[in-house]
Parts: sequence; C-alpha cells; structure tokens
Amino acid sequence: MFDESVRPYLITRKLSPENQETPFHFTNLASIPEELLYRRNHFAYPPIHQESFRISILGEVARPRTLDYDFIRSLPPRTVAVVLECAGNKRSFFKPKTFGEQWERGAVGQGIWKGVSLSYLLQLAGIKPSAQEVVVEGWDAGSRDDMPGIFSYARSIPIQKAMQSDTILAYEFNGRPLTWRHGFPVRLIVPHWYAMASVKWVRKIIVTEFPFQGPFQTVDYQIYPDKANEQAKYPVTIMNVNSSIQRPLDRSIMRKGKHYIQGIAWTGLGEVRQVELSFDGGDTWVTARIGRTPVQPASWVHWGYEWDVNRAGEYLIISRAGDTYGRVQPMTAHWNRKGYSYNAADQVNVTVE
Repeated sequence: MFDESVRPYLITRKLSPENQETPFHFTNLASIPEELLYRRNHFAYPPIHQESFRISILGEVARPRTLDYDFIRSLPPRTVAVVLECAGNKRSFFKPKTFGEQWERGAVGQGIWKGVSLSYLLQLAGIKPSAQEVVVEGWDAGSRDDMPGIFSYARSIPIQKAMQSDTILAYEFNGRPLTWRHGFPVRLIVPHWYAMASVKWVRKIIVTEFPFQGPFQTVDYQIYPDKANEQAKYPVTIMNVNSSIQRPLDRSIMRKGKHYIQGIAWTGLGEVRQVELSFDGGDTWVTARIGRTPVQPASWVHWGYEWDVNRAGEYLIISRAGDTYGRVQPMTAHWNRKGYSYNAADQVNVTVE
C-alpha cells in the first residue's frame, strides 16, 4: 500500500523541450493519472488559439472537410484502454549506450482515452480508393539540428491502420478533457504502435496515395541496426512484447522470507500469454500469476509472484513476457543506433540478509 500523503513526481529528462518520465515504481499502474503520465516533446508546446479547435481533412478524399471541436465531440464516441510507450523507453539500458533522452522504465503509460474513430471522420470526407496512407500533422513545430527549415511534427500510418475502429482522435483522458500538455484539444491515439504515431495537437489529416517522406517518418523513428550502413534501416511501428519489474527496486536490501515480486507486461501483437521469472540468472524459470484480464486488448496486464527466499546472498531477478503471437522477450536487446524498441528481459539486483 502507498501512503497517499506522500506523492511521487515526474522525473525530468529535459526541460526545453519538456521531456518528463513517469515515476514508474511509485504509481498505481491500473491507470496513470494525467499529472504523472510521461511527457515527450520534440518542440516547445504550441500556443492554443481559436484556429487550434479546427481540423482539416485533405488529400485523397471526395469531400475535404474542416471540423470544429464541438462537432467532433458531438460524433459517436469510442473509448479505448491503450498503452502508450515511447519508442525510446528504456533507452538508458542499451549496451553500448546510444544518444537521445536516457529514459528508464517510465516512458510508458496507460489510461482510458475517449474520442471519435478516425475511420468515421475519413468516411465523412469520402476516402478515395487511391488512398494509401493517412498523414497526421500537429500544431507543434520547430527547427532540427540535421537539416535547415521549420518542420511541423507529422507522421503517417497505413490506411488499414487508420481505418481500424480503435484508432481514434481523442479529446478525453481518464474521463476528463485532454490537457494542453498531452495534446488538447485533440490528439491521435494509435493502439499497439509505439507512441510516436499518436500525434498531439492535431491540425491536419492528409490522405495520400504515396508514402509520406517527412523527417519524423524517414529519418527519425527508423531502426538503424548497422553503424556502417545507413540503408540497412526499417521503420519503428508495432510495440515489442515487454515487461517491467515494479517491486522490488533495483539494489534493494531484503530480509529472508516471503516477498511479492510484481510488475506489468504489454505487447503490440495479440495479448500477453505469460510472464516468467528467474532468480538464478536465467538458468531456471517460474511462472508468475497474471492478476487480471486486460480491460481491452491494447492494455497491459499486472503480474505477481510470491518469492520465498531463505538463503542470504545477492540475487538477480529477471522477468520476461511472451505473447499469443509467440514472441518472447530476449535476454539481450536488439541494439540500434537511435536506441529504439528496447525489450530485453527486465532485471533487478537485490541482496537478501
């Protein structure tokens, strides 16, 4: 039980632009409260003014539209419980180290998002058969270090993903209006994909018949597995299967006896099938109990295991999750130059006295 009079705070990774990490070990993980949901920005927060309450739908559509905020809220709502994981979550654990925000375990969060299905809006606009991708552009913009010019943050998703009913334009989080720091008035939510796809402060939706070539699509959020070959790359999309240990904390000192090991697990394909733990460096494994069925397929699961330890010494506790698509966390993460998609089996070291 947490003492509710003692409150955790976000962990600062950068202030300009603001990048803050959820205090993963000290939160109730059923649904992260908005004030503790991690913040990932490429640019300064955009000013919100009257124009920000309108969204244009353009491109390969028969009826281009401009929709205002009140109209969007009047449409049939869709509610989804979704894990949002930054593509750089756990980047600090890569060996060798990679450049970028040194996130630990807290660049991931879950909550209940309410909005309107993107597919509903595209159908209103009359999507054409030629449509291949849907580009979503936010109000946030700025310069980059690697090329001249001012760029809006914009990403595309395939038309098939855009037309899934749980891909939504959200205006509420956990039953309350979306806040400015998390995309008010409206943000995109793309379940199962890393959160770079869930564009905040949406201003334009552009349906295209060709692949989008913006820098946040073709330069950033690409896996570069080979330092010497820039062409050996592929895009970051669906989340890997992953797990994190919430209790105990790394380098904890524990007494002999029974201890409850707990954490969460999630995946971008199917559902989490099992979570296993090892207390001997991976030589043997035991199965943890998955405590609850996911609220929806895109949400995480809680797991726990009662560990009865009666021998003093140092222990390495390892967790690994597997999903219904047969994917299992590896012991070593797939290294890549930008430090994306880390999903090695989680580890904490403890001492038992």
